[in-house]
Amino acid sequence: MVTQYGIKFAVHLITNHFGNLVAKVCEDLLRRGPLTLDQLIGFTELTKEQVKNSLLVLVQHNCVQAFILEKEDVGDDREGSKVNTQYLALLDNILHRLRFPKFLEIVSQDLDEECVELLEGLLRYGRLTLKQMVDRASQRKGNTSMMHELQNPVAIDVVRESLHKLLMVRYVERCPAPSPVVSSPVEKDTKKRGAKSKVANQVPETIEQHVLEAIVPVEGIRFSLMSNTEVIKSDDSPMTSEENFGKTTVIPIQEDSTLFHANFEEFIRRCRHKVLIENVRTRLDDEAATILGAILEATRTAEKKVKMENSVPLTLDTIFTEVVKTETGRTMTIDRVRSSLVQLGCPQRMLDDSYSIDLKKIIELARNEEVESIVLKRYGRDAYRMFRLLSKADRLLETDKIAESTFVEKRDAPKTLYKLWKDEYLHMEKLVVTAARQSKFLLWKVNKPILWDHVLDEMYHAALNLSLRLAYEQEKDAELLNVPKDKIVGQLQKRYKRLRNVWLLLESSLMKLDDALMLFHDF
Repeated sequence: MVTQYGIKFAVHLITNHFGNLVAKVCEDLLRRGPLTLDQLIGFTELTKEQVKNSLLVLVQHNCVQAFILEKEDVGDDREGSKVNTQYLALLDNILHRLRFPKFLEIVSQDLDEECVELLEGLLRYGRLTLKQMVDRASQRKGNTSMMHELQNPVAIDVVRESLHKLLMVRYVERCPAPSPVVSSPVEKDTKKRGAKSKVANQVPETIEQHVLEAIVPVEGIRFSLMSNTEVIKSDDSPMTSEENFGKTTVIPIQEDSTLFHANFEEFIRRCRHKVLIENVRTRLDDEAATILGAILEATRTAEKKVKMENSVPLTLDTIFTEVVKTETGRTMTIDRVRSSLVQLGCPQRMLDDSYSIDLKKIIELARNEEVESIVLKRYGRDAYRMFRLLSKADRLLETDKIAESTFVEKRDAPKTLYKLWKDEYLHMEKLVVTAARQSKFLLWKVNKPILWDHVLDEMYHAALNLSLRLAYEQEKDAELLNVPKDKIVGQLQKRYKRLRNVWLLLESSLMKLDDALMLFHDF
């Protein structure tokens, strides 16, 4: 869900990174949805050149995707179909810019320093060719003879090897098609769906969903490294003579034309796995966390999407084989693995003799804990106990019943419940009973889907405030940063220490808040 403060925070990130003009174009795309170049010029009141340059920047940094919306022209058979290039803002990719340090930390734990430096360049510049990566590596080494470095096969092989490693673990992928052709959702649904399927699927697919599906490269080439030549079987192309039968055609490919960028989807999957494992470790024990981690690592490449509701099914023998590969798992027996699977919500095997863990439930428990923590800090322990009771209840509860169950004074319970309702943490319904005399009861419950969206918007608001405060602190003492370190003594040293402590506090708070943002938005 795109919330108001979510848009404001995204625009703030773009403003900090690329300036006001680019942010203005991005904001219109976020608020209005896909727009053409002419529409953007009209809405932003900028010149054509300014809008074009802004779009180029946003596309380069994976914040906007161009696509062609194909519409059939039934009234004029001579034209057949019309195409219209539009631009779609990718909100998730914009928000991921806040997480670049986390992505680099993940790679530093899994791969070597060369891979970290290569990814850092992709995050900084958006999308690069192999040649541009080699150029950047040469500049970083400070080689005065650029052409000599570029012609050095050893230097090229080092960059190629690092890129290959990143592709193999899916941290990097090829860039999508520049402007994929996307059919209108209504037209596609009319042609391919019957009346029954429309009833079953009440929510129609949007243009945004079509675009996001269309831009994903074919799985076979998405994570492959382009070589100098590509071998294509002759039977995949028209035959020109009998001599070509059974042979292959070698077609030279320009490496400079192949663009690569960071695969945010894989990084978010890794972050989600970390949250799942740590939540299980806190609620259960280290062994259960080890088993879940082994299952997720073994099935990572088989996951079709980030927000999977259940883990990929595995047999007990397969799970045990994966578990004993880990240092902690080597001390575990197969009976202990089976017992931990029961703890994880797998009391019995499925029909195909395999186990699958309910990942959605673990995420929901983590969200509950996050919101309960907010309620405790903001409203106190009585409110926390009542909210916790309602979040676990499967029906509406009456005020006095809530007070009795949570040991809260009956006179205080209505005030606290009303405060939570006013701040949109609870749902309230009024029940009027007419008997000998008319009585009115207030019933309460937690509407989780609505509450999650509300909490997410509050988190965006808090992230925006933290980011603005950080920018203010940096701007306020900007002159101090230009003072040579050997001149920072006395009062200047105190100011510098205070500035550094404030920055560290604000940055760490923002990163911690971003963990909660991902929990409600990305997971």
